Amino acid sequence: MTYKNFRLNIIFRVLLLVVTIYILVHVIQNGEYYMTPFLFAILLLLQTLSLINYIEKTNRIVSSFLESIRFSDFSRTFQAEGLGSSFDGLKRSFNKVIEDFQKIRSEKEEHYFYLQQIISHVEIGILAYRTDGTVEMINNSAKKLFNLQSLKNIQLLETWSPGLESVFFDIKPGDNQLVKVSRGEDVLQLSIYATQFKINDREIILVSIKNIQSELEEQEMKAWQKLIRVLTHEIMNSIAPIASLTSTVNVMVKETVTQLESDTNNNIDTESFNDIIEALETIHKRSTGLIHFVEKYRNLTKIPTPNFSTYKIKTQFENIYNLLKKDIIESEINFKIIVIPEVLEVTADEQLIEQVLINLVKNSIHALENVENGEIKLNAYINNSGKRVMQIYDNGQGIIKEVGDKIFIPFFTTKTSGSGIGLSLSKQIMRQHGGQIKVSSEPFVETCFTLTFN
Repeated sequence: MTYKNFRLNIIFRVLLLVVTIYILVHVIQNGEYYMTPFLFAILLLLQTLSLINYIEKTNRIVSSFLESIRFSDFSRTFQAEGLGSSFDGLKRSFNKVIEDFQKIRSEKEEHYFYLQQIISHVEIGILAYRTDGTVEMINNSAKKLFNLQSLKNIQLLETWSPGLESVFFDIKPGDNQLVKVSRGEDVLQLSIYATQFKINDREIILVSIKNIQSELEEQEMKAWQKLIRVLTHEIMNSIAPIASLTSTVNVMVKETVTQLESDTNNNIDTESFNDIIEALETIHKRSTGLIHFVEKYRNLTKIPTPNFSTYKIKTQFENIYNLLKKDIIESEINFKIIVIPEVLEVTADEQLIEQVLINLVKNSIHALENVENGEIKLNAYINNSGKRVMQIYDNGQGIIKEVGDKIFIPFFTTKTSGSGIGLSLSKQIMRQHGGQIKVSSEPFVETCFTLTFN
C-alpha cells in the first residue's frame, strides 16, 4: 500500500510493528501453536528492515547528492515525490544546488575555452613547464617558433638549438634574457621573460618567448637613417655654397684674364692666373663629387614602398644573367641557376629585389677577379619553415670573420672605390619585405648571401 505522506507512512509502519509484536507475544503466551510464532517473528524482522530502509532513504538521497558534487556529476536530478512537504523542499534544494553548480561549471568551461583561444592565437610564444622540464602547456606561436607539433619536455629543445634548454632551466622569475639563435638561413633574437607560480604541489614556470630580431633591425635602420639625414643635411648645407661660389669665381677669373689679355698695355702673369683657375676647378670638381656622394646616401632614406606582386624566381634569375652576361663571360665565370621547384614563385617587389640581386652578383664578380675557375650560383628553394629562400654563392675572395658583421653597416666598405651603401640598401629593401639578408663565408671556398622571405 502506497501512502502519499512520509509521516503517515512511518506511523502506519510503526503501528503495524506494534500489532505484529502484540500478536507474537499473545501467540507465544498461549503456547498452542509452534509454527505461528516463528512466522510472526520473520514477519516482524522484515517489517523492521523495511522501516529502517525506508527511513534511510533520506541518507541515500543526501549521499547521492554529495557524490554528485564530489565527482562533478551534475547531470542527476533528485526525485522524492509522494514523501511529504519536507522531502519536496529537500528535493527542490538539492536540484537548485545542482543547477547552480551546472551554471558555474558552464561558465568556467566557457572562460577556460576563451583563455585557451587567446593563448593559442596570441603572437607571443608561451610555454609553461615544471621544474623538472615537463611541459604542461605550449601555444601555437611557440610551436611555430620552434617548428614543433608538440613538446613534452624542454630538454628536447637541445635538438632545436644546443644550449637553449639550459636557458629555460637557469632563468629566474622576473628575469628577461636575450638569446641569439641561428637556424639555417634564419637568425633569431629571442626575448625570454619568466614568471613562476604554484598549483597544488607543482611549481610551474611560465615563460613568454618573442623573436625581436625584426624589431632590433628596424630600430637599427631607423637610427642609421636619422644619422644619415642629419649628416647629409649638414654636409649639403656646407658643400653646395662652395660648389656654387667656386663655379662663379672661376667664370669671373677667366673673364678677367680674357679682358687683361686683350689690353696690350697690361703685362699680366698668365701662369699665376692659370694656377688660380686650376685650383678653383679642382675645388669645384671635388665639392661636386661630394654632393653626388651625399646624394647616394640619401637613397638609404628614400627607398620606395614595395609594390608587391607574385612572380617566378627562375625568370628573375635569368634576367639577372642577361643583364650581366657581358661581365660574366669576360671574367670567364661559370654561372649556374638552380631553382627547386622550377616553377617556384615569390611575392615581392620584383624591381627592388632585382636591384638587390644585381648588387650581390656584381659583388661576386668583383670577388672573383684573379680567381681561377670562378663560379657564381643562384639558388632558390623553400626551407623547413615554408619560407622562400634565394642564395647567391661564389668561390671568390670571401669575407673574413671580423668583417662579416660590419658589411651591412652604412659607410662601411672593403672596396677602395666603394661607397658602402650597396649592402646597406639591400638590407633595408629586405626589411621592407619583412625578410632577412645574411652572409656566411669561407674565403676562396664559398661565400653565400641568403635572402629569406616571410
